[in-house]
Amino acid sequence: MLIHAGKLVLLTASLGILSGCGDMPGGGPNAGQILHGADDPEADFAVFPISRKTLPKLDSWPKHGATSPSSWIPRARGPASQIIQPGDMMDLAIWDNGESSLLTQPGQKVVELKGIRVSPDGEVFLPYVDKVYIAKMAPDEARNAIQQRFAAIIPTAQVQLNHTAGRQSSVDLVSGTANPGNFVMPDRDFSILSLIAMGGGIDKSIKNPQVRLMRSGELYGISAKALMKSPSLDTTLRGGDKVYVENDERYFLSLGAARQEAQIPFPNDKVTALDAVSLIGGMNDTRANPKGVLILRDYRTEDLRSDGSGPTRERTIFAVDLTTADGLFSAGEFLIQDRDLVLVTESSLLVTNNVVKLLFDAFGIGTRARNIIR
Repeated sequence: MLIHAGKLVLLTASLGILSGCGDMPGGGPNAGQILHGADDPEADFAVFPISRKTLPKLDSWPKHGATSPSSWIPRARGPASQIIQPGDMMDLAIWDNGESSLLTQPGQKVVELKGIRVSPDGEVFLPYVDKVYIAKMAPDEARNAIQQRFAAIIPTAQVQLNHTAGRQSSVDLVSGTANPGNFVMPDRDFSILSLIAMGGGIDKSIKNPQVRLMRSGELYGISAKALMKSPSLDTTLRGGDKVYVENDERYFLSLGAARQEAQIPFPNDKVTALDAVSLIGGMNDTRANPKGVLILRDYRTEDLRSDGSGPTRERTIFAVDLTTADGLFSAGEFLIQDRDLVLVTESSLLVTNNVVKLLFDAFGIGTRARNIIR
Protein backbone atom coordinates (compact mmCIF):
# COMPACT_ATOMS: atom_id res chain seq x y z
CA MET A 1 0.00 0.00 0.00
CA LEU A 2 2.86 2.37 0.86
CA ILE A 3 4.49 1.57 -2.47
CA HIS A 4 1.33 2.50 -4.34
CA ALA A 5 0.98 5.68 -2.29
CA GLY A 6 4.57 6.62 -3.07
CA LYS A 7 3.97 6.10 -6.76
CA LEU A 8 0.92 8.31 -6.59
CA VAL A 9 2.83 11.14 -4.90
CA LEU A 10 5.63 10.88 -7.42
CA LEU A 11 3.10 10.77 -10.24
CA THR A 12 1.39 13.91 -8.99
CA ALA A 13 4.64 15.82 -8.65
CA SER A 14 5.86 14.72 -12.06
CA LEU A 15 2.53 15.61 -13.62
CA GLY A 16 2.87 19.16 -12.35
CA ILE A 17 6.35 19.46 -13.80
CA LEU A 18 5.59 17.95 -17.20
CA SER A 19 2.34 19.85 -17.63
CA GLY A 20 4.35 23.04 -17.91
CA CYS A 21 6.50 21.60 -20.65
CA GLY A 22 5.63 23.04 -24.05
CA ASP A 23 7.23 20.30 -26.14
CA MET A 24 4.98 17.38 -25.40
CA PRO A 25 4.38 14.93 -28.27
CA GLY A 26 1.42 15.77 -30.50
CA GLY A 27 0.26 15.94 -34.10
CA GLY A 28 0.18 19.73 -34.15
CA PRO A 29 0.46 22.91 -32.07
CA ASN A 30 -2.22 24.27 -29.80
CA ALA A 31 -3.62 27.80 -30.11
CA GLY A 32 -1.62 29.08 -27.15
CA GLN A 33 1.66 28.14 -28.79
CA ILE A 34 0.80 29.81 -32.09
CA LEU A 35 -0.65 33.00 -30.58
CA HIS A 36 1.99 33.41 -27.87
CA GLY A 37 3.33 36.97 -27.88
CA ALA A 38 0.51 38.40 -29.99
CA ASP A 39 -0.14 41.14 -27.40
CA ASP A 40 3.46 42.31 -27.54
CA PRO A 41 3.63 45.71 -29.34
CA GLU A 42 6.78 44.47 -31.07
CA ALA A 43 5.15 41.28 -32.33
CA ASP A 44 5.78 40.62 -36.03
CA PHE A 45 2.27 39.25 -36.55
CA ALA A 46 -1.28 40.40 -35.81
CA VAL A 47 -4.37 38.43 -34.79
CA PHE A 48 -7.96 39.25 -35.79
CA PRO A 49 -11.04 37.27 -34.72
CA ILE A 50 -13.58 36.45 -37.42
CA SER A 51 -17.03 37.54 -36.28
CA ARG A 52 -20.07 39.40 -37.47
CA LYS A 53 -18.55 42.58 -36.09
CA THR A 54 -15.19 42.26 -37.85
CA LEU A 55 -16.30 40.78 -41.20
CA PRO A 56 -17.20 44.08 -42.97
CA LYS A 57 -13.75 45.49 -42.27
CA LEU A 58 -11.89 42.29 -43.16
CA ASP A 59 -13.78 41.87 -46.44
CA SER A 60 -12.51 45.25 -47.65
CA TRP A 61 -8.86 44.33 -47.18
CA PRO A 62 -6.62 43.77 -50.23
CA LYS A 63 -6.60 40.36 -51.89
CA HIS A 64 -3.38 38.44 -51.90
CA GLY A 65 -1.86 35.41 -53.59
CA ALA A 66 -1.41 34.48 -57.23
CA THR A 67 -2.46 37.19 -59.64
CA SER A 68 -4.96 36.30 -62.37
CA PRO A 69 -6.74 38.33 -65.05
CA SER A 70 -9.43 40.36 -63.32
CA SER A 71 -11.24 41.78 -66.35
CA TRP A 72 -13.46 40.20 -68.97
CA ILE A 73 -15.11 41.39 -72.17
CA PRO A 74 -18.91 41.15 -72.23
CA ARG A 75 -20.78 39.88 -75.25
CA ALA A 76 -21.43 42.29 -78.14
CA ARG A 77 -23.51 40.83 -80.95
CA GLY A 78 -21.77 40.82 -84.32
CA PRO A 79 -23.04 40.43 -87.90
CA ALA A 80 -24.35 36.99 -88.81
CA SER A 81 -22.04 36.77 -91.83
CA GLN A 82 -18.37 36.66 -92.66
CA ILE A 83 -16.44 39.89 -93.10
CA ILE A 84 -13.69 39.95 -95.70
CA GLN A 85 -10.22 40.64 -94.29
CA PRO A 86 -6.74 41.07 -95.80
CA GLY A 87 -5.28 37.65 -96.52
CA ASP A 88 -8.63 36.05 -97.39
CA MET A 89 -8.91 34.14 -100.65
CA MET A 90 -11.55 34.50 -103.35
CA ASP A 91 -12.72 32.58 -106.39
CA LEU A 92 -14.72 34.55 -108.96
CA ALA A 93 -16.93 33.29 -111.76
CA ILE A 94 -17.89 36.04 -114.25
CA TRP A 95 -20.78 35.21 -116.56
CA ASP A 96 -21.36 37.10 -119.78
CA ASN A 97 -24.06 36.27 -122.32
CA GLY A 98 -23.06 39.07 -124.70
CA GLU A 99 -22.14 38.26 -128.29
CA SER A 100 -18.75 39.89 -127.85
CA SER A 101 -16.96 40.19 -124.54
CA LEU A 102 -13.67 41.41 -123.20
CA LEU A 103 -13.44 38.38 -120.93
CA THR A 104 -14.88 35.43 -122.83
CA GLN A 105 -14.09 33.83 -126.16
CA PRO A 106 -16.77 32.96 -128.74
CA GLY A 107 -19.03 30.28 -127.33
CA GLN A 108 -17.69 30.78 -123.81
CA LYS A 109 -20.16 31.96 -121.21
CA VAL A 110 -18.10 32.08 -118.03
CA VAL A 111 -14.60 33.03 -116.97
CA GLU A 112 -13.27 31.70 -113.65
CA LEU A 113 -10.68 33.63 -111.67
CA LYS A 114 -9.41 31.49 -108.82
CA GLY A 115 -7.08 32.04 -105.91
CA ILE A 116 -7.38 35.81 -105.68
CA ARG A 117 -5.88 37.00 -102.40
CA VAL A 118 -7.07 40.14 -100.66
CA SER A 119 -4.06 42.45 -100.33
CA PRO A 120 -2.89 43.99 -97.03
CA ASP A 121 -4.64 47.16 -98.23
CA GLY A 122 -7.94 45.28 -98.50
CA GLU A 123 -8.01 45.28 -102.32
CA VAL A 124 -8.15 42.71 -105.09
CA PHE A 125 -6.79 43.22 -108.61
CA LEU A 126 -9.15 42.25 -111.45
CA PRO A 127 -8.55 42.40 -115.21
CA TYR A 128 -9.91 45.47 -116.98
CA VAL A 129 -11.23 47.07 -113.76
CA ASP A 130 -7.95 47.37 -111.84
CA LYS A 131 -8.12 47.35 -108.02
CA VAL A 132 -11.35 46.98 -106.06
CA TYR A 133 -11.52 47.63 -102.31
CA ILE A 134 -13.58 44.91 -100.59
CA ALA A 135 -12.15 44.65 -97.05
CA LYS A 136 -14.59 44.80 -94.13
CA MET A 137 -17.45 43.91 -96.49
CA ALA A 138 -19.69 40.89 -96.26
CA PRO A 139 -19.22 38.51 -99.23
CA ASP A 140 -22.51 39.63 -100.82
CA GLU A 141 -21.46 43.26 -100.52
CA ALA A 142 -18.10 42.48 -102.10
CA ARG A 143 -19.80 40.66 -104.98
CA ASN A 144 -22.01 43.68 -105.65
CA ALA A 145 -19.00 46.02 -105.56
CA ILE A 146 -17.11 43.89 -108.07
CA GLN A 147 -20.12 43.49 -110.35
CA GLN A 148 -20.69 47.25 -110.44
CA ARG A 149 -17.09 47.77 -111.55
CA PHE A 150 -17.43 45.17 -114.31
CA ALA A 151 -20.82 46.58 -115.37
CA ALA A 152 -19.11 49.82 -116.41
CA ILE A 153 -17.26 47.96 -119.20
CA ILE A 154 -19.34 44.78 -119.59
CA PRO A 155 -22.99 45.69 -118.97
CA THR A 156 -24.20 42.09 -119.22
CA ALA A 157 -21.63 40.63 -116.78
CA GLN A 158 -22.79 38.79 -113.69
CA VAL A 159 -20.43 37.87 -110.88
CA GLN A 160 -20.39 34.90 -108.52
CA LEU A 161 -18.03 35.01 -105.53
CA ASN A 162 -16.76 32.24 -103.31
CA HIS A 163 -14.98 33.49 -100.17
CA THR A 164 -12.41 31.52 -98.12
CA ALA A 165 -11.50 33.08 -94.81
CA GLY A 166 -7.83 33.60 -94.01
CA ARG A 167 -5.85 33.99 -90.82
CA GLN A 168 -7.54 37.20 -89.75
CA SER A 169 -10.90 35.45 -89.87
CA SER A 170 -9.83 32.55 -87.66
CA VAL A 171 -9.14 32.03 -83.95
CA ASP A 172 -6.83 29.67 -82.08
CA LEU A 173 -8.06 27.30 -79.39
CA VAL A 174 -4.70 26.63 -77.80
CA SER A 175 -5.30 24.07 -75.03
CA GLY A 176 -7.65 22.73 -72.40
CA THR A 177 -10.16 21.08 -74.74
CA ALA A 178 -10.48 17.68 -76.39
CA ASN A 179 -9.52 18.98 -79.86
CA PRO A 180 -7.60 22.27 -79.81
CA GLY A 181 -6.60 23.91 -83.07
CA ASN A 182 -7.15 26.78 -85.46
CA PHE A 183 -10.81 27.40 -86.35
CA VAL A 184 -12.30 29.62 -89.04
CA MET A 185 -15.14 31.67 -87.65
CA PRO A 186 -18.36 30.85 -89.53
CA ASP A 187 -19.57 34.43 -88.98
CA ARG A 188 -18.82 37.51 -86.91
CA ASP A 189 -21.23 36.50 -84.17
CA PHE A 190 -19.03 33.57 -83.14
CA SER A 191 -18.69 33.37 -79.34
CA ILE A 192 -16.10 31.87 -77.03
CA LEU A 193 -18.43 29.11 -75.80
CA SER A 194 -19.15 28.17 -79.42
CA LEU A 195 -15.40 27.87 -79.99
CA ILE A 196 -14.95 25.66 -76.90
CA ALA A 197 -17.83 23.46 -78.08
CA MET A 198 -16.24 23.22 -81.55
CA GLY A 199 -13.05 22.07 -79.83
CA GLY A 200 -14.81 19.19 -78.13
CA GLY A 201 -15.56 20.81 -74.79
CA ILE A 202 -13.39 21.42 -71.73
CA ASP A 203 -11.05 18.62 -70.68
CA LYS A 204 -12.64 16.82 -67.73
CA SER A 205 -9.31 16.53 -65.92
CA ILE A 206 -9.08 20.31 -65.44
CA LYS A 207 -10.00 21.43 -61.92
CA ASN A 208 -12.24 24.50 -61.66
CA PRO A 209 -11.42 25.41 -65.28
CA GLN A 210 -10.39 28.98 -66.00
CA VAL A 211 -10.97 30.43 -69.48
CA ARG A 212 -8.34 32.82 -70.82
CA LEU A 213 -8.62 35.11 -73.84
CA MET A 214 -5.58 36.77 -75.45
CA ARG A 215 -6.45 39.77 -77.62
CA SER A 216 -4.25 42.61 -78.88
CA GLY A 217 -1.57 41.97 -76.27
CA GLU A 218 -4.03 41.85 -73.36
CA LEU A 219 -5.01 38.83 -71.25
CA TYR A 220 -8.58 38.44 -70.01
CA GLY A 221 -9.85 35.72 -67.68
CA ILE A 222 -12.98 34.21 -66.17
CA SER A 223 -13.96 30.87 -64.70
CA ALA A 224 -15.87 28.46 -66.92
CA LYS A 225 -18.62 28.21 -64.29
CA ALA A 226 -19.19 31.97 -64.28
CA LEU A 227 -19.07 32.08 -68.08
CA MET A 228 -21.71 29.40 -68.47
CA LYS A 229 -24.05 30.93 -65.92
CA SER A 230 -24.24 34.31 -67.67
CA PRO A 231 -24.99 34.55 -71.42
CA SER A 232 -24.02 38.23 -71.35
CA LEU A 233 -20.41 37.17 -70.69
CA ASP A 234 -20.15 34.86 -73.70
CA THR A 235 -17.64 37.09 -75.49
CA THR A 236 -17.89 37.57 -79.26
CA LEU A 237 -14.56 36.60 -80.80
CA ARG A 238 -12.43 38.54 -83.26
CA GLY A 239 -10.01 37.23 -85.84
CA GLY A 240 -6.61 36.49 -84.32
CA ASP A 241 -7.97 35.83 -80.81
CA LYS A 242 -6.30 33.05 -78.82
CA VAL A 243 -8.25 31.09 -76.22
CA TYR A 244 -7.08 28.49 -73.73
CA VAL A 245 -8.49 26.74 -70.66
CA GLU A 246 -6.34 25.97 -67.62
CA ASN A 247 -6.54 24.68 -64.07
CA ASP A 248 -7.31 27.10 -61.29
CA GLU A 249 -3.82 27.57 -59.87
CA ARG A 250 -5.03 28.72 -56.45
CA TYR A 251 -4.78 26.48 -53.39
CA PHE A 252 -4.67 26.61 -49.61
CA LEU A 253 -2.75 24.48 -47.14
CA SER A 254 -4.28 22.36 -44.39
CA LEU A 255 -2.26 21.40 -41.30
CA GLY A 256 -2.70 20.44 -37.65
CA ALA A 257 -5.57 18.41 -36.23
CA ALA A 258 -7.39 18.27 -39.54
CA ARG A 259 -8.50 15.00 -41.07
CA GLN A 260 -6.46 15.86 -44.14
CA GLU A 261 -3.10 17.62 -44.13
CA ALA A 262 -2.49 18.59 -47.73
CA GLN A 263 -2.42 21.23 -50.44
CA ILE A 264 -6.10 21.76 -51.33
CA PRO A 265 -6.98 23.20 -54.78
CA PHE A 266 -9.84 25.69 -55.00
CA PRO A 267 -12.86 23.77 -56.37
CA ASN A 268 -14.88 26.95 -56.91
CA ASP A 269 -14.28 30.64 -57.54
CA LYS A 270 -14.94 31.39 -53.86
CA VAL A 271 -14.02 29.23 -50.87
CA THR A 272 -15.08 30.28 -47.38
CA ALA A 273 -13.46 29.25 -44.11
CA LEU A 274 -16.38 26.89 -43.52
CA ASP A 275 -15.91 25.42 -47.01
CA ALA A 276 -12.23 24.93 -46.21
CA VAL A 277 -13.00 22.97 -43.05
CA SER A 278 -15.31 20.76 -45.10
CA LEU A 279 -12.75 20.31 -47.89
CA ILE A 280 -10.13 19.06 -45.42
CA GLY A 281 -12.58 16.45 -44.17
CA GLY A 282 -13.46 18.24 -40.95
CA MET A 283 -11.51 18.14 -37.71
CA ASN A 284 -10.05 15.20 -35.84
CA ASP A 285 -12.60 14.26 -33.17
CA THR A 286 -10.03 13.32 -30.52
CA ARG A 287 -7.40 16.01 -31.14
CA ALA A 288 -8.91 19.18 -32.60
CA ASN A 289 -9.83 22.34 -30.76
CA PRO A 290 -12.93 23.74 -32.56
CA LYS A 291 -12.39 27.06 -30.77
CA GLY A 292 -8.98 27.43 -32.37
CA VAL A 293 -9.15 27.24 -36.15
CA LEU A 294 -6.51 29.67 -37.41
CA ILE A 295 -6.02 31.07 -40.90
CA LEU A 296 -2.49 32.34 -41.52
CA ARG A 297 -1.97 34.81 -44.34
CA ASP A 298 1.11 36.68 -45.55
CA TYR A 299 0.34 40.12 -47.00
CA ARG A 300 2.58 42.28 -49.15
CA THR A 301 4.28 45.34 -47.65
CA GLU A 302 2.26 47.67 -49.91
CA ASP A 303 -0.99 46.22 -48.50
CA LEU A 304 -0.30 47.40 -44.94
CA ARG A 305 -2.45 50.19 -43.50
CA SER A 306 -2.53 52.10 -40.24
CA ASP A 307 -6.12 53.36 -40.52
CA GLY A 308 -7.87 49.99 -40.28
CA SER A 309 -8.54 49.75 -44.03
CA GLY A 310 -5.97 46.99 -44.33
CA PRO A 311 -3.71 44.69 -42.32
CA THR A 312 -1.26 46.17 -39.85
CA ARG A 313 1.29 43.37 -40.20
CA GLU A 314 2.46 41.36 -43.17
CA ARG A 315 1.96 38.18 -41.14
CA THR A 316 -1.68 38.06 -40.11
CA ILE A 317 -3.68 35.38 -38.31
CA PHE A 318 -7.47 35.14 -38.44
CA ALA A 319 -9.06 33.17 -35.60
CA VAL A 320 -12.34 31.26 -35.90
CA ASP A 321 -14.41 29.82 -33.05
CA LEU A 322 -16.62 27.08 -34.45
CA THR A 323 -18.36 26.42 -31.14
CA THR A 324 -20.62 29.49 -31.43
CA ALA A 325 -23.39 30.39 -33.86
CA ASP A 326 -21.67 33.68 -34.70
CA GLY A 327 -18.42 31.86 -35.37
CA LEU A 328 -20.07 29.33 -37.68
CA PHE A 329 -22.05 31.93 -39.64
CA SER A 330 -19.02 34.22 -39.92
CA ALA A 331 -16.80 31.35 -41.08
CA GLY A 332 -19.33 30.79 -43.85
CA GLU A 333 -18.77 34.36 -45.08
CA PHE A 334 -15.01 34.80 -44.61
CA LEU A 335 -13.21 34.08 -47.89
CA ILE A 336 -10.07 31.99 -48.04
CA GLN A 337 -7.41 33.40 -50.34
CA ASP A 338 -4.70 31.81 -52.43
CA ARG A 339 -1.84 30.26 -50.40
CA ASP A 340 -3.63 30.66 -47.04
CA LEU A 341 -2.75 28.17 -44.32
CA VAL A 342 -5.75 26.70 -42.52
CA LEU A 343 -4.45 25.37 -39.20
CA VAL A 344 -6.70 23.33 -36.92
CA THR A 345 -5.02 23.61 -33.53
CA GLU A 346 -4.96 20.78 -31.03
CA SER A 347 -6.89 20.75 -27.80
CA SER A 348 -4.89 21.54 -24.65
CA LEU A 349 -6.44 18.43 -23.09
CA LEU A 350 -4.35 16.39 -25.50
CA VAL A 351 -1.17 17.62 -23.79
CA THR A 352 -2.45 16.50 -20.41
CA ASN A 353 -3.46 13.14 -21.84
CA ASN A 354 0.00 12.70 -23.32
CA VAL A 355 1.60 13.59 -19.99
CA VAL A 356 -0.49 11.04 -18.15
CA LYS A 357 0.22 8.37 -20.74
CA LEU A 358 3.97 9.03 -20.59
CA LEU A 359 4.02 8.85 -16.81
CA PHE A 360 1.89 5.73 -16.73
CA ASP A 361 4.27 4.10 -19.18
CA ALA A 362 7.31 5.29 -17.19
CA PHE A 363 6.05 3.85 -13.89
CA GLY A 364 4.52 0.73 -15.39
CA ILE A 365 1.09 1.85 -14.27
CA GLY A 366 -2.06 0.74 -16.12
CA THR A 367 -3.93 3.22 -18.23
CA ARG A 368 -6.97 3.24 -15.99
CA ALA A 369 -6.70 5.49 -12.96
CA ARG A 370 -8.27 2.98 -10.63
CA ASN A 371 -5.28 0.67 -11.12
CA ILE A 372 -3.11 3.28 -9.40
CA ILE A 373 -4.85 3.15 -6.03
CA ARG A 374 -5.59 -0.56 -5.83
